[in-house]
Amino acid sequence: MLKRNTKTKQLILDSLKNSKSAVSQDILLKELGDEVDRATIYRVLNSFCDDGIVHKILSDDGKYYFAFCVNCSEKSHQHNHFHFRCLSCGKIECIPNEIEVKLPAGYQSVNFNGFISGYCADCS
Repeated sequence: MLKRNTKTKQLILDSLKNSKSAVSQDILLKELGDEVDRATIYRVLNSFCDDGIVHKILSDDGKYYFAFCVNCSEKSHQHNHFHFRCLSCGKIECIPNEIEVKLPAGYQSVNFNGFISGYCADCS
């Protein structure tokens, strides 16, 4: 799964896998403490995106969040789903329902960034 696995990459990957929601670079920095610096986290997260391990989510708060991929590869990311940010607890989740967007003839979709904010089931 990981190209040239290192202890740092494995720490970040384990954190992403164990997370119940998408996480930001800041969240990972707090969680991993002194074990990994900000620049390394940023570099590893972006390489994970390129390798099809995680997908990047631009939230309505202007931050990027990262979620562990299921059934993706370096050549095929399938993320035509909405993401949800709870305004109360701040949790960001992938909504599992895939969305099909019909584009006009001649248009080709490369990226989908659907985002909803509101209150999760625990907070509403």
